[in-house]
Amino acid sequence: MITFNDIFKSSFLENISSVSILDMLLALILAFGLGLFIFFVYKKTYQGVMYSSSFGVTLIALTMITTVVILAVTSNVVLSLGMVGALSIVRFRTAIKEPLDIAFLFWSLATGIVLAAGMIPLAVIGSVIIGVILLVFVNKKSSYNPYIIVLRCDGREAEQRTKEYLAAQTQRCVVKSKSAQKGSIELNWEIRLKDDNTDFINTLSEIEGVQSAVLVSYNGDYMG
Repeated sequence: MITFNDIFKSSFLENISSVSILDMLLALILAFGLGLFIFFVYKKTYQGVMYSSSFGVTLIALTMITTVVILAVTSNVVLSLGMVGALSIVRFRTAIKEPLDIAFLFWSLATGIVLAAGMIPLAVIGSVIIGVILLVFVNKKSSYNPYIIVLRCDGREAEQRTKEYLAAQTQRCVVKSKSAQKGSIELNWEIRLKDDNTDFINTLSEIEGVQSAVLVSYNGDYMG
């Protein structure tokens, strides 16, 4: 019968064989493979402005590190209590710019935890299903492409002409901001194109009273 003292009995030499070499190698190889898969999905679904290869490598490392930590925790009760206290003081200050990056970080952590817990089928099959879902839905393009037009014209009449022209050429157009100075009006239009043809911006810039017209891809993070 195991007593209370036996549970918390611990020494450095006794912990050497708590996790077998085979279990360590198998867990780390699987963690590396699943981390690579997560990295591949991240690379294929990234839609930000500046792709960071270091974040992809972080996903692989995070999966393997989590696996090592959970292997250690599951093999020793005392270590698990100490690990909870040690990890509770860790603070991460890096700002996450893309909301989807949070999902990839949590995915890496969850994969490492499940894998180290011995639930290999759940880790592998779950990762494959999550990866396929992300590849399908994140890469799915909307039928209506959003754009922002930065338009500068010299008066109200030119503004009205451009408004009528945009209403005829686009699926939807909405004024997002407007600034007026003496002899100059600047408008920011959010538009939805009927198709992928952007040649209309050339004609728009040639309308009488229009000083300049700039077409910018719009990802939804509008700064007014």
